[in-house]
Amino acid sequence: MSRGKSSLVDGEINDNENVSDLEKNKMSLSAGDSEEMRLENNIQLNRNGDDTTKTIQLYKRRWFIVLLFSSYSLCNSFQWIQYGIINNIFMRFYGVESFTIDWMSMIYMLTYIPFIFPVTWLLDKKGLRIIALVATAMNCAGTWIKVTSVRPDLFAVTMLGQFCCSLAQVFILGMPSKIASVWFGSEEVSTACSIGVFGNQLGIAIGFLVPPILVPNVEDMDQLAYHISIMFYITAGVATLLFLLVVIVFQERPELPPTQAQATARCIPPEQYSYTASILRLLRNKPFLLLILTYGLNVGCFYAVGTLLNRMIIEHYPGEELNAGRIGLTIVIAGMVGSLICGIWLDRTKTYKQTTLAVYLMSFVGMLVYAFTLSLGHLWVVFLTAGALGFFMTGYLPLGFEFGVELTYPECEGTSSGLLNCSAQVFGIIFTICQGKIIDNYGTLAGNIFLCVFLFIGSVLTGTYPLTFLREETIIYLNRQREKQIEKDEHCKTQANKQSGTAAS
Repeated sequence: MSRGKSSLVDGEINDNENVSDLEKNKMSLSAGDSEEMRLENNIQLNRNGDDTTKTIQLYKRRWFIVLLFSSYSLCNSFQWIQYGIINNIFMRFYGVESFTIDWMSMIYMLTYIPFIFPVTWLLDKKGLRIIALVATAMNCAGTWIKVTSVRPDLFAVTMLGQFCCSLAQVFILGMPSKIASVWFGSEEVSTACSIGVFGNQLGIAIGFLVPPILVPNVEDMDQLAYHISIMFYITAGVATLLFLLVVIVFQERPELPPTQAQATARCIPPEQYSYTASILRLLRNKPFLLLILTYGLNVGCFYAVGTLLNRMIIEHYPGEELNAGRIGLTIVIAGMVGSLICGIWLDRTKTYKQTTLAVYLMSFVGMLVYAFTLSLGHLWVVFLTAGALGFFMTGYLPLGFEFGVELTYPECEGTSSGLLNCSAQVFGIIFTICQGKIIDNYGTLAGNIFLCVFLFIGSVLTGTYPLTFLREETIIYLNRQREKQIEKDEHCKTQANKQSGTAAS
């Protein structure tokens, strides 16, 4: 769906004027105008007529849509970490090195990078339902491929299954902000985006907790294969159920738009939207480029910590595979709470820069404390520091998405989210490989300090963000125009009633 603007006169589209204004707006944005000019251009597209109102409505179904999305996002993200959290067990079962098992997580990051651009193009052109169908189908196929791979000589097959699931992830990560914008009101978008991210985080949490329980570190290989197959069958069953639910009930968009911004966005003809031009405009948007960098640094650190958590815990607490999973669970559960609190806070205050900066700084502090307490020999301390780290580091995820939409409006939310996630995957691969090598050669403290350095850099850069928020200010303008139109209609109605009364007497 395109994300431009058009004027509405008495509920009808003024095609000639709007197309002209849209093209002028695109050209001015391409020329690299200032943020103030960008906002003025966005608002100008709604000034062609005095009437800028269109019927809007919120549907109860919106909550089911976002919860269904969260559910299949959960199923997919669970599989990201299911190998890494019992790294030593899969090493022994398949007879491969630790670094090879690390790639079972990093393949999620690597696959995302080349496929994100065609997928976001498909999201723009075909919409939410097609993307949801492809995502759940690929995820379902990957889980069943892994069911067939439970033999020590079939590591290539299990890698193929993981590749299919990683490809499904490309169709998932950019959708929370898109679903929030298409289905939810302006006072709910941050909360809805947080719920969308919530599913991904919950899946990671379950991925930390469940595999060590389902697959204990037993010596007998046949028994170990049985435990692994149970985990794979459960995952495949859940993925199949979610695929069927998406086929049956997932809806493209509500019949009526939820906000004035969505109402005007629907009026732009699809042929007026250029995906390539949109990407180029985003890459010329300096505040957004800064966000891409800082978002990648923060989330890349989270990916590295999650992938290497088993190795870090086992080094200091041998035989504690189960507690390694519980510590990972603590990180993500705390992050889920942080995500929801941040989403609700943003909906109420709209303090994007201040909230993002505070959360980023606390992520740096949390990582620093975690680094220096990991080797103290007290697991309860690790649980506490890991929870504090997760609250802020994972809580940053929906903040980045919503901040990106604010800085890039009226560009497609899926495109901006895709670029943010692409940055996160790149940094995730770099940080995971580098931290893994540092841990091997210098220990866990040096590896964690390595991440602290980049979180500090990200915190400093976050403090330089501008305070221009195009979506919020445009929505405020549209709401004011709508209120003026309602007052004008009421005045005209009153005058007409007076004239009718005078004529009757």
